[in-house]
Amino acid sequence: MKLARLRRSLPMQMALNFAVLILLTAVAVGLPAIWLLRGQMERQAWALLEQGASASQALYEAGQSEVGGLAVLTAQRPRLHDLVIVGDRDQLFDYLATLQLGAGLDTLQICAPDGQRYAVVGLTIESDICAAPEEAHFYLERGRASTQAWFLAAHPLTDAAAGYGRVIVGVLLDDAYLAQIETQSGLEQALLSDAEILALSGRLPRAAWAAQLPRDAGKIAARAAYDFDDRAYYAAAFSWPEEAVLLVALEVTDLAIAQRQLIGRMLGGILLAALLGFGLTLLLARRIGRPLDDLVTAAGALSWRDLDQPVRVASQIEEVSQVAQALEFARLELRSALADLRQERDWVNHLLDSIVEGTMTLDAAGRVTFFSQGAERITGWPRSEAIGRPVDDLFQMADTSAPFSQFIPASGQKERLTVLLAEGRQAMLAITGAQLAPPAARSAEVALVFRDVTEEEALRRLLGHFLANVAHEFRTPLSALAASIEILLDQAPELSREEFAELLNALHLGILGLQTLVDNLLESASIESGRFRVSLRPTNLHQIIAEAAQTMTPLIHKHGQRLRLELPEELPVMMADGRRLSQVIVNLLSNAIKYGPDDAEIVLTATAGPQRVRIAVADEGPGVAPQHRDDLFQWFMRRNPDEAQPPFGIGLGLAVVKAVVLAHHGRVGVEDRPGGGSIFWFTLGTESYS
Repeated sequence: MKLARLRRSLPMQMALNFAVLILLTAVAVGLPAIWLLRGQMERQAWALLEQGASASQALYEAGQSEVGGLAVLTAQRPRLHDLVIVGDRDQLFDYLATLQLGAGLDTLQICAPDGQRYAVVGLTIESDICAAPEEAHFYLERGRASTQAWFLAAHPLTDAAAGYGRVIVGVLLDDAYLAQIETQSGLEQALLSDAEILALSGRLPRAAWAAQLPRDAGKIAARAAYDFDDRAYYAAAFSWPEEAVLLVALEVTDLAIAQRQLIGRMLGGILLAALLGFGLTLLLARRIGRPLDDLVTAAGALSWRDLDQPVRVASQIEEVSQVAQALEFARLELRSALADLRQERDWVNHLLDSIVEGTMTLDAAGRVTFFSQGAERITGWPRSEAIGRPVDDLFQMADTSAPFSQFIPASGQKERLTVLLAEGRQAMLAITGAQLAPPAARSAEVALVFRDVTEEEALRRLLGHFLANVAHEFRTPLSALAASIEILLDQAPELSREEFAELLNALHLGILGLQTLVDNLLESASIESGRFRVSLRPTNLHQIIAEAAQTMTPLIHKHGQRLRLELPEELPVMMADGRRLSQVIVNLLSNAIKYGPDDAEIVLTATAGPQRVRIAVADEGPGVAPQHRDDLFQWFMRRNPDEAQPPFGIGLGLAVVKAVVLAHHGRVGVEDRPGGGSIFWFTLGTESYS
């Protein structure tokens, strides 16, 4: 009887109903949240794996391209060409070993014109690869014991008609190579062919990999999740190249643990919420006894405009006093929450002020309602002057008289606009628009996020100009070469010795110009990628200067110019990279030839002091304006870049000169030449003396 009465009592019914409601609410909210969070975490992991797989493939393709470049550079070395012609095999093997070590190659071999191997250093490939194609390619060496994967590339040692054979270089795709790819991509790597593991980068043994490869109907699956050795992995496989399969794996053990912890905590939170709800509801329900009007009066006192007024309910009933205390506690919590919200608002405003990009909002009339510190930095307008003003007063279009408000991008769209800012300063802004509409608002504000991309646009235009110049610099000598070769093909029997020599000289000059351009491009690429290194050896400066002068002699004669060398009888033997120092002198002489008039004199001097050696090239060109001297040795810069049509080059030669000289602990500069022209000089410090 008492139990039935207890079940029908208001406190018990309220407690049970609220407990069930809290439990259902927690389950309805918690379980979908668990499912969504788990799915999101897995999608992020798969996305990370796919990105890593794409990055890995790009790294392999870059490595293959690098092998092709090494084949070209190796085949074009004059020293190698001379040793092959002379037939000194001992020196040839020593030189090949040096090239292999310096280039990081696993195999380097010379193939004779008859297809036989003439010299091999490094690893030996059992198969006959002397007939391998010239372009860089993937190659599987199926030996008796195992199969190996290689990046191979070949290049003729010299003109194919001369018959000196070919250079073949190769990099072995072994465990160490894949470990480098793993370091760069963050994914474990495995290279397979016909289900055989060729190379492996991870810590796990090959046997474990072979036993746990993800398979689908007997074939390696393109994408799978699997576990072994108490570790969880997501793996993706793709054919690269067609002869092999590349498998990348991402360890997701921590993700699985986090998912289990998330589920456990969510379920525990649901149960705890139900228990707490039941207990609190039962406690509150038992203390209900106050009249409804007192409760309404006390509750009405709680308003957002009167949170400072305490709740006071005079009653002798204990339950009423408890409810009054609960209402008072709620008032204090609301006031604290309101203070926290204000603090959060101030923090958000501070965060917006800290963002580098500019942020502002506009009302329906186009007036500024918010202006961040980033906007102040970019525009130069103080916030106090910007707030409340029409946006058209702050931003004026530079190339049209139409108001700025007509060009504001729609929500989610981006525009690049050239505008006039404070004090008439012109800038290009990348502007993104958005609509801010609170739930109960009838009209939305416009939010604009913008940043100054003036320098980015200038760089983009500079890059386009650079590409156009590169195309022009290649097209001109190639056209001349094609014309000379066409004349040789059509009229060779009819040409006199002088005409034949003139055509050969034109061919030589064209090839020399292309070689100088390609050398500068390759050096600039290695400098930008961080792979630029100098190989210091005892170097005879007299010999380096003489070789550079001899190289440029045909071009000097073509322009009717004269080269005068002013060298001391003795120059110190220095620890330097002879090839790159020769390239420095060639670039400086090329500059002097290009910018000097015909029938001009170019003077190359070298002086040795107790602390340094100074080499200078003096020309009779137009000189260099003082305001451009500081930037002349930067990338893509040329003499007097403010001229409407700079006459020569793509702006790489002097930048390469500076990089090589700095690598030798030297200095480089330019000064006026007495009587007109410029003197480009560089020094090598005491660190370079042997």
